[in-house]
Amino acid sequence: MAQTIYGLCTLTSLACAWMLLSSYRRNRVRLLFWSGLCFIGLSVNNVLLVLDKLVFPQVDLLQWRLACALVALLLLLFGLIYENK
Repeated sequence: MAQTIYGLCTLTSLACAWMLLSSYRRNRVRLLFWSGLCFIGLSVNNVLLVLDKLVFPQVDLLQWRLACALVALLLLLFGLIYENK
């Protein structure tokens, strides 16, 4: 059951990133770009979660997952601040 949930979370975040970035290509609203980059980072975080919990359970990838999530959210925060000016 965990494999299904982790896989669906990864696919959902990839779909969100794809939709945000394709919308950015059409409309050129830069907040869509920053949101798309955030979701790419969250997708990588989900892939690391799958690798951590299912593929390599003996290896602890928690620090990498947290760093990836931090970078993703900092990209979104930067975009929110930068676009407010």
